[in-house]
Amino acid sequence: MPELPEVETVMTGLKPALEGHRFTHVETRRKDLRIAFPRDFAKRLTGRKVVRLWRRAKYIMADLEDGETLVIHLGMSGSMSVYAKDRSGKLGQFYYERLDDEAGNGKHDHVVFDTDAPARVVFNDHRRFGLMTLIDTDKIETHKLFKAVGIEPLSKDFDAAFLKDALKGKKTPIKSALLDQRLIAGLGNIYVCEALWRAKISPRRRASRVKPEEIRHLVTAIKEVLHQAIKAGGSSLRDHKQVHGELGYFQHHFAVYDRKNKLCNRKDGGVIKRIVQSGRSSFYCPVCQK
Repeated sequence: MPELPEVETVMTGLKPALEGHRFTHVETRRKDLRIAFPRDFAKRLTGRKVVRLWRRAKYIMADLEDGETLVIHLGMSGSMSVYAKDRSGKLGQFYYERLDDEAGNGKHDHVVFDTDAPARVVFNDHRRFGLMTLIDTDKIETHKLFKAVGIEPLSKDFDAAFLKDALKGKKTPIKSALLDQRLIAGLGNIYVCEALWRAKISPRRRASRVKPEEIRHLVTAIKEVLHQAIKAGGSSLRDHKQVHGELGYFQHHFAVYDRKNKLCNRKDGGVIKRIVQSGRSSFYCPVCQK
């Protein structure tokens, strides 16, 4: 499933095609994705303007001019592609694939948005675990999708004081605590493994036993790895691609994730180990992560 950097990358790539622009035509090719589309979904969107595009946790949020928000979740395998109607393929400062007769006509192209950018945005999801719905903008934080979602890790409110308080008394492993979306929004398996390596903390350590100084390093590591992954366009392991079709390349900078039996980059003699925690693979160096 795409994690925060992948969703942020897609959202940023969508901005020139959506933010400040109107939907001139919207088409759904089926009745549902993971859940059913809202009643008259395509009709309700057509003609409306996107005034703000942003991200909350692993969701892409498009605030509309009249008080509703289009909410998009990519699911396990969903992707969004932008096709520019201009012959140059350029929208603002970015270049995209040029619109042709095949854009939006693929077997798994389930939703097509045309905008006055002018551009076409196509949502493709062969597993159909994605989601699209409409929510009143002023009710987002109390909606069932978001009311239990935790703090944004790239916000100024996510600091050592917050994390110290959040981990107090927790008997779960630190890896599991960081993956709890009720605690921190958007963090996923890849970037938690990488951040724990940077902070020299074992994923097996009990959360309540992480020391204050280590927590400060961990907060810094989380923010750094997320920023670097976003700059790299995310990590493309299976389905993730950017909206203009290119892959992300942060996977080429992994220190531990998916590096089982390889030497640790710290050159301290450690070899990357893989264990399973709560059904998920954890990768770490048992020499430098304690």
